[in-house]
Amino acid sequence: MMHRSAIPKLHVALALALLSGPAGACSGDEQDTHAVQATSQPKHTNQLINATSPYLQQHAHNPVDWHEWGPIALEKARSEGKPIFLSIGYSACHWCHVMAHESFENEEIAALMNKYFVCIKVDREERPDIDEIYMRATVMMNGGQGGWPMSVWLTPELQPFAAGTYFPPTARFGRPGFTEVCEQLGQAWKNQRQAIVAQAGRITTALNQNLIATVDPNASLTLQIIDQAVKQLAQAFDLNYGGISGGGTNKFPPSMAMDLMLRSAHRNRKVEAIEQRLVGLVNLTLEKMAHGGVYDQLGGGIHRYSTDIQWHVPHFEKMLYDQALVSDIYLDGYLYTHNELHARIAREIFDYVIDDLQSPEGGLYSTRDADSEGEEGKYYVWTKKEIIDALGDEEGELFCSYYDVSSTGNWRDPHNPDEPKNILRVLRDVDIVAKLNKVEPADLRKRLAAASVKLRLQRVKRIPPGLDDKILCAWNGLMIGSLARGGRVLKEPRYVHAAARVASFLLDKQYVNGRLHRSYRDGKTLETAFLNDYAFLIDGLLDLYEATFEKRWLEQAVELNQIVTRHFWDEQAGGYFFTADDHEKLIARTKEARDGAIPSGNSVQLMNLNRLAVMLGDTKLRDMAQKTIDAFAGDVVRSPGASERLLGAVEFALAGSIEIAIVGDPEDAATQALLERVYSTYLPNRVLMLHNPKRPSDSIQSPLLENRPAVDGKPTAYVCRDYLCKLPVTTPEDLGKQLKEW
Repeated sequence: MMHRSAIPKLHVALALALLSGPAGACSGDEQDTHAVQATSQPKHTNQLINATSPYLQQHAHNPVDWHEWGPIALEKARSEGKPIFLSIGYSACHWCHVMAHESFENEEIAALMNKYFVCIKVDREERPDIDEIYMRATVMMNGGQGGWPMSVWLTPELQPFAAGTYFPPTARFGRPGFTEVCEQLGQAWKNQRQAIVAQAGRITTALNQNLIATVDPNASLTLQIIDQAVKQLAQAFDLNYGGISGGGTNKFPPSMAMDLMLRSAHRNRKVEAIEQRLVGLVNLTLEKMAHGGVYDQLGGGIHRYSTDIQWHVPHFEKMLYDQALVSDIYLDGYLYTHNELHARIAREIFDYVIDDLQSPEGGLYSTRDADSEGEEGKYYVWTKKEIIDALGDEEGELFCSYYDVSSTGNWRDPHNPDEPKNILRVLRDVDIVAKLNKVEPADLRKRLAAASVKLRLQRVKRIPPGLDDKILCAWNGLMIGSLARGGRVLKEPRYVHAAARVASFLLDKQYVNGRLHRSYRDGKTLETAFLNDYAFLIDGLLDLYEATFEKRWLEQAVELNQIVTRHFWDEQAGGYFFTADDHEKLIARTKEARDGAIPSGNSVQLMNLNRLAVMLGDTKLRDMAQKTIDAFAGDVVRSPGASERLLGAVEFALAGSIEIAIVGDPEDAATQALLERVYSTYLPNRVLMLHNPKRPSDSIQSPLLENRPAVDGKPTAYVCRDYLCKLPVTTPEDLGKQLKEW
């Protein structure tokens, strides 16, 4: 992992270039977008015109001679002896587009870039391998600061020697302008090349040391360490609004932290004070998020994060992976607390994803951007007059009373600070608003629902935010799992059907010749796939199997797991590399277990090993899981708060799985009653399998299903822990009692 002591001292001539962007740089996936201003006859067209990425295509008509990362561009740098300017961003990154408009569309700056560098543009969502390496280098060279747009200068051998994030075109914000940085670095390469190459070599050596987890034979992970990590997380939670604030300002939905907290609460439920505190913090956070502007009160779906601690003002983009992670934790919150609000939010997120992000072919698009008509949040915010005009005086006043809408506004749009705008949020319970407005609560709910429908219809008349319509295997895998679980927990078969459509699409379009392809758009795929593409899809397929018991999903998960073992597994030290063994050679091959905006591939793959080991009775997979835990134990012990999802998988391994085998025809109502009792119970370490005696060929070979007869010819449930089983039961009531005991 990153050790500051390993960072080499930078060459003084390059110091000006090694500066991060202003506070607005897209750190932690801060996002926003501006649509490309297309013309019938663009003045410039570069190599990005043939890219599959919408983000790259947005730069296809820059005067910069952009190239995609690939052998043509890299060979050009080597043959011409030029350094590479590497610009990394993504389609919903606000400051990426600011820098593009200010610098990359500027003829004079573009001429300077073309003169001195081979310019390469990368979509970090398509190539997270490149992003990971050079973001780590950027952070190393900038005192721990990084973000997007990422601006990195490389030698022709791909070694970084200068880096930053956003640069203004000319000096301001107390930092150099992009023009002078390019000029300075171009001249430095011409006059001090030997020193630069030597410096780049030292940086690359330090980078390689930081990108691979170091096995510590003296470190081990225990349930006590997990509980201590949970205690530290709980101490960081805001007692008024929930969640964890970053620097006292931003709040991201802490989905993985809350998952770990619920796991610890459930395992320690005999200690009432611990359980109540942890569940209380999770419940508070879920409620405050659900009522805040970070949640789209009209259309469903969660925005990327809040810019304040009250979950009020979001960055308005909607990422597919957030919909997956947040809906999943709302399901867990509902199962643990039976709070119907949590079920409603999960359901609305699923409805949003299906309605807005599912392609006609079945796959799920990546992102709905923040901007429309060049203004952030314009699609989502309201004036009071707009609402009154749409609903009428009486219904409009009721709606405004509940959703904190006023004539003076609750938010100032930076583009139009003099015009009062409102972000819909809920500050008071329905009962209180009903009393204030002298109506019955049930009547108020009915009228608010009708008003919301009218306003949604009004909102769709607006110009919608841009859509990044590439289909990423990893993000789709996350959503498959949440949709499949949600369909069973919420008793909504259409969610399971949607999950199956996504899975079928990926396996049909993005699983080619025995290998996954990461990205799909307009019939074209990006052949490169990474650990998280495999791990997240396996995870989703396992959830889909447990929702449908269709043999093909489990068999496909097993097949993909074999590919992961063959191409990503580190036989020597354990754990999985991010890139395959036959991946293009970069300056480093990373192996990471830190969870970020999405879980790490190793975190999810460790859970996959745990689940498959139980399902298949495969001791080799169990051994691989333990070796993976050992590989990352040292790093996790030092920074447990950075690996919540990994610790969740460790908790599964250490606490032991609960194995549930159902014997019965899934078409039988009595079988479904047993299954519904399982689906309605919070069991984080559950493995569920079904054997249909009427169709034995539909079952996969598993020790959980061997010698499991139906009792008296009735659908029967077997509940075991580490293969130590209770007596079989045939009623949901008896099954529920057994599940509570474990």
